Amino acid sequence: MFLTIPTIMTWARIVAIPLIVGVFYLPLEPAVRNLVATAMFVVFAATDWLDGYLARRLNQTSSFGAFLDPVADKFLVCACVLVLVHLQRADVFVALIIIGREIAISALREWMAHIGAAKSVAVHMIGKLKTVGQMIAIPFLLYDGKLLGLIDTHVWGTWLIWIAAVLTIWSMVYYLQKAIPEIRARVKH
Repeated sequence: MFLTIPTIMTWARIVAIPLIVGVFYLPLEPAVRNLVATAMFVVFAATDWLDGYLARRLNQTSSFGAFLDPVADKFLVCACVLVLVHLQRADVFVALIIIGREIAISALREWMAHIGAAKSVAVHMIGKLKTVGQMIAIPFLLYDGKLLGLIDTHVWGTWLIWIAAVLTIWSMVYYLQKAIPEIRARVKH
């Protein structure tokens, strides 16, 4: 199931990363670059929901797809957060929280799977809320202007990315708390 429609959509999120980053190096007006990068992010981020839906609907779920999907999400989010730091639209501390959590929880999940305790760190609602917060904050900060002439996306995006950072820490603490009993049980043996 390496080249199913859902898996191709997941691969598209990974391919999108240099395209989104590259937009900021094009000789375009800043507002045009912001709009193009925002539109690209929104389209590719939407494939996260769509590829999962199609995988279930078309009965094309696979262990490879289950592995690749969160990897693609993490790459896309981390790359865009780094772009936002570079553009001075997001604080480096936010980037450290988001990227550090992704590395730590990915490593924790890998280790828990290795010891046969993957279910103890399965995706939880707080992790989903964290993702939603990031997926809303990032396009606001990429756009960095007045949306519909009313909404200052920089202000809203800044608030949302900090809220996402808090949810990121909260989700990390939650997963670590779920893993601690398994870790203690393994260390005693």
